[in-house]
Amino acid sequence: MKLRALISLAALTLTATAADWPQYRGPNGDGSTSESLPATWPAAPKVLWKVPGGTGFSSFTVSGAWCFAIEGKGSDEVLVARDTATGKEKWTANLGPVTKYGKGGESGTSDNNGGDGPRSTPTLAGRVIIAMHSDLVLHAFDAINGKPLWKLDLIKQHAGHNISWLNAASPLFEGGVLYVAGGGAGQTYLALNPLTGAVLMKAGDDTITHATPVAATILGQRQIIFFMKSGLTSLDPKTLKQLWHADFPFNVSTAASPVVAGDYVYCSAGYTMGAAGFKISKAGSEWKAEQVMRVPQKPLANHWSTPVFFDGYLYGMFQFKEYGKGPVKCVKLPDGDIKWEQPGFGPGNVILTAGGTVLALTDAGELVAFKASPDAYKELGRFKAIEGKCWTTPVLSNGRVYVRSTKEAACIQLGAPTTAAK
Repeated sequence: MKLRALISLAALTLTATAADWPQYRGPNGDGSTSESLPATWPAAPKVLWKVPGGTGFSSFTVSGAWCFAIEGKGSDEVLVARDTATGKEKWTANLGPVTKYGKGGESGTSDNNGGDGPRSTPTLAGRVIIAMHSDLVLHAFDAINGKPLWKLDLIKQHAGHNISWLNAASPLFEGGVLYVAGGGAGQTYLALNPLTGAVLMKAGDDTITHATPVAATILGQRQIIFFMKSGLTSLDPKTLKQLWHADFPFNVSTAASPVVAGDYVYCSAGYTMGAAGFKISKAGSEWKAEQVMRVPQKPLANHWSTPVFFDGYLYGMFQFKEYGKGPVKCVKLPDGDIKWEQPGFGPGNVILTAGGTVLALTDAGELVAFKASPDAYKELGRFKAIEGKCWTTPVLSNGRVYVRSTKEAACIQLGAPTTAAK
């Protein structure tokens, strides 16, 4: 209770609104937002600002007059705070040297080898903004003035070990607590006080992937689900006790987050792994995850693009290394049947807006809206928003869409503002 009160107090100076996008994949961590997009787009949506940006695939975190992203600048990973009205830098903080882990490549080509810069998205906890370096080092700052607050090195301080292409996962803020993975034996999973970095709980012995964990309520129980090398592991957020585990094979990289649909959990990876669906049940205090769907990479693979769920169906980029041409698909749950697919998106990312509209950012920088309907692909709007390679997730906050590429960042007015930025 004391921690929750501290978070509430900290939030007073960076006022949270319904329009905020405080962490990776939005306020709910599932790619959805209560904001809506117009049914008809203008011929030329208004670009509020477009600025040169650093490298990497960190998405934006947005709150009021501030937006944040981790960018590769020269030889360093840098947390950049920008003004949401102009895109100008408010402050920057160096997170440490960029570790070389592969070469990069242009959009639409096959030479995409993971060397395009940092990929973790910063997380906002009240007035504290937390960023994770590729080398598993957490940094926390005052979100308004950039003052350093604390630092935690998971490798040096918690016997952690990194993976190929290094960390890409983002910290998860849930119920006043920050959750991360990457420690060593007995401390793979860490629950932290976001104000101080103090370890509140630790547990587990597994190896991380590039996937960001999700928080969800299943059968009345709030839980944190990590997608690890051994598969899906669900933890009680109050104790870090394992609720259930579902085996899923690992090969090279797992990067898309799991998707929760009621008492069903979907997961997928590239590199021949494909997709699986698990029915979650509980008898007394015993939890069980039963595999009820298994589909090979063709036709279901989410390389790093996590789909969104709406009214019984998944929508998103189901593809593996189909740069510049890969499709979006509509996939029925729980069986995994494909209802339709539309080519020309590449491995970008999608979010779900109110009323059942999907907003996609293609890997070539186009914003595309389509109806979340199993009947057919119905496009509602399309706009070339940005140059460069876009493997980032678009963000909708206060009627504005924020996008990043390996070359620039931009903000486009598409919806009606819901609050006045402060």
